[in-house]
Amino acid sequence: MIEVVAIGGSAGSLPVVMAILKALPSKFDYSVILVIHRLKNVSSEMERILAGTTDLQIREPEDKEPIKPGVVYLAPQNYHLQIEADRTFSLDYSELVNYSRPSIDVTFECVATIFKEKAVAVLLSGANADGAAGLDKIVRRGGVGIAQDPASAEYKLMPQSALDRNKEISSQSPEHIVNYISTITSLPNRKK
Repeated sequence: MIEVVAIGGSAGSLPVVMAILKALPSKFDYSVILVIHRLKNVSSEMERILAGTTDLQIREPEDKEPIKPGVVYLAPQNYHLQIEADRTFSLDYSELVNYSRPSIDVTFECVATIFKEKAVAVLLSGANADGAAGLDKIVRRGGVGIAQDPASAEYKLMPQSALDRNKEISSQSPEHIVNYISTITSLPNRKK
């Protein structure tokens, strides 16, 4: 009964994110939350680029927007994407975390707190350790934690930091990550 799939990535992660989006079916019964590092002071085309890879709706959530199944949410540029206890998004403009805003750790830690064992999180390529603490927390709360196999990552520091932090985090190739997420789409996810 997965309710959310959270995916974090930075430098080198975009090809894997796009492959995951292409593999998602036209309808699914959980929410997908993407946290991808982007430059803070340059206009981002990320939403348009990702929308070009799939027919799925990809949107940057508004502050206080309820999280709905079947939607792919992209953390807005230059805001931390938090999740409140009532399962609404909260946009935060506080200090950078791990040199990043949005920070993967900030979102992953919210996912761990709110969704616990009903969360799957994936940490992809990146050149800093953002996301490692959050992925660790998701696993400790009973969720599934996957890090991209560092050998397959363009920048291995991010997934390797997660694997070094928690031995229960699974190391998977991009192909296995895509296949796994495709598999969970065929499982019953929520009680109707």
